[in-house]
Amino acid sequence: MKSVKMYTTAVCPYCVRAKQFLASRGVTDIEEVRVDLDPAERESMMSLTGRRTVPQIFIGETHVGGCDDLLALARDGKLDVLLAD
Repeated sequence: MKSVKMYTTAVCPYCVRAKQFLASRGVTDIEEVRVDLDPAERESMMSLTGRRTVPQIFIGETHVGGCDDLLALARDGKLDVLLAD
């Protein structure tokens, strides 16, 4: 399974939902980067994604987007393929 990195904040319900959804798909290890604790990480996230909102999810080197984007990938049958090694 590819690595998952997620930019989050402490009080983001979409972050919680995305983590729960990934866990239901067998993803047990998510590298969580808290942008509310480190403004430099938010700047890094914004330069990588062009977005200010969280979560911002990466699977391997692929930027998935936010929670809605993650759920859309799953609906379209593309998430499992992306997660596979």
